[in-house]
Amino acid sequence: QVQLVESGGGLVQPGGSLRLSCAASGFIFSSSIMKWYRQAPGKERELVAAISNGGTIRNYVDSVKGRFTISRDNTKNTVYLQMSSLKPEDTAVYYCNAGGSFSVVGNYWGQGTQVTVSS
Repeated sequence: QVQLVESGGGLVQPGGSLRLSCAASGFIFSSSIMKWYRQAPGKERELVAAISNGGTIRNYVDSVKGRFTISRDNTKNTVYLQMSSLKPEDTAVYYCNAGGSFSVVGNYWGQGTQVTVSS
């Protein structure tokens, strides 16, 4: 049974930082492309960052380039999203996604973790 469990969300002031984690189980993590999506109220879910199975290829949506870093630890079956210089427009529910490709969404989703950027 595939499980993706996100953690690390919360309330942070503009300019602050958070690190999200997604612990995976039930599939071969080291063979899977992993992605982070987010969905803000009233908006469609968007792809934020993706990382190849070995961690050598990373893609980001333009709005987070230079501020967010995706990484993974295949020994811990965990993918991370380090978020810095956070802005109010980063406020959203962030979801971990497994499988698919860099351009195709994977079949497996976590439950999401809320990130709120506000003073």
